[in-house]
Amino acid sequence: QLQLVESGGGLVQSGGSLRLNCAASGFSLNIYAIGWFRQAPGKEREGVSCITYNSSSIYYLDSVKGRFTISRDNAKNTGYLQINNLKPEDTAVYYCAAAGPPTTIQDLCVREFVDFWGKGIQVTVSA
Repeated sequence: QLQLVESGGGLVQSGGSLRLNCAASGFSLNIYAIGWFRQAPGKEREGVSCITYNSSSIYYLDSVKGRFTISRDNAKNTGYLQINNLKPEDTAVYYCAAAGPPTTIQDLCVREFVDFWGKGIQVTVSA
């Protein structure tokens, strides 16, 4: 079964940190761009960060620059999103996604050209 599984979410106090993990099973992420998206209650889903298959290029939503860091380990078939200095407005369900070539990270993050979606994981930031 081809799937992406997120982990690492939870309840955190404002100012805290989390690392979200996105593990692929049933296929290799090596040729896929990875993206992280979030959807807060009552809001549309937005792409917060995306990374190319070889980590050569990275996209961040302006509102998360300086606090979010995306990375990947192709040997572990896993992508990561490090979130520092969490704010209550970061509260959302976070999804990871993968897109194969020739999709660019702008196509992935901005236009949501996605081949695989994870089921999502809740991140809640208390004030």
